[in-house]
Amino acid sequence: MDDPALYAPMTYDESGYPRYAFPAGHPAHGDEEYTDRRNRIAFLGAEHVLGTPAPDIDYHEHDNETWRTIQRSLAERHTEYAASDVVEWAAALDLPTDHVPQLEEVNDRLRRLTGYSLTPAVGFVPIEQFYGVLADEKFYAAQFIRHHSQPFFSPEADVVHELIGHSPALGNAKVAELYRLAGEAVRRVESPRTIELISRVFWFTLEYGVVEQNGRHRAYGAGLLSSFGELENFRKADIRPLDVTGMVTTEYDITAYQEVLFAARSIDHVHDFFADFLLTVDDEAPDRIGVSF
Repeated sequence: MDDPALYAPMTYDESGYPRYAFPAGHPAHGDEEYTDRRNRIAFLGAEHVLGTPAPDIDYHEHDNETWRTIQRSLAERHTEYAASDVVEWAAALDLPTDHVPQLEEVNDRLRRLTGYSLTPAVGFVPIEQFYGVLADEKFYAAQFIRHHSQPFFSPEADVVHELIGHSPALGNAKVAELYRLAGEAVRRVESPRTIELISRVFWFTLEYGVVEQNGRHRAYGAGLLSSFGELENFRKADIRPLDVTGMVTTEYDITAYQEVLFAARSIDHVHDFFADFLLTVDDEAPDRIGVSF
């Protein structure tokens, strides 16, 4: 679960090299070796040219052990809490379980499945840029992994969120189409209000969506799938039927468990609902819906 109060601010030194400073309370606070690794990863990401192969990262054995612990534990929880579709997507992608996968290692698999690829993200990616490249079948992804002292917690979205949360969906043709349509919609519209509209529906579907299967709510959204605590608590939320107006008018807090979620009848239902919205949304949509942002 993200916590802005613990975000590690990134600055640049005189030579343009990224520098992180982890605040007190952050799991990495005081660990100079980990900080140096994060700085190197950020530098490689900042130097990366969109469309070229992602740089390989020299992960520490601590990082690989963290990945093994997380991957094993989340796989167990997905059996109970994730939609059956998600389990099938993950099996098709077949991520390595013994080491932190390199982005290009994952890209080789994604390209064969849907044509999508992951590209390095460093710090905050502007919303228009983040969503826009989805139209080109690219997805901005962090390459660092959380600190080994707290494998089940990360103040920032890390490679675990990207690979376990988003990548299986990007490897499924039906869901990957929704990512692409989101990118095309953001590029098509001009109003920041409409982009915010798209972002909110994306949040309540591809980030925090649930479906009903066999009488139980199960997760398919990346934010749920990559969070230990949220997986075990999301059924306590106020879970409502899919509804664009409800999604765009519901305030949410990224630092806390979601209090309101929206459930579909199936992944096909998610696809039809979100695709219809993305294909028809325009710059007049916020006024038609009556939102004030």
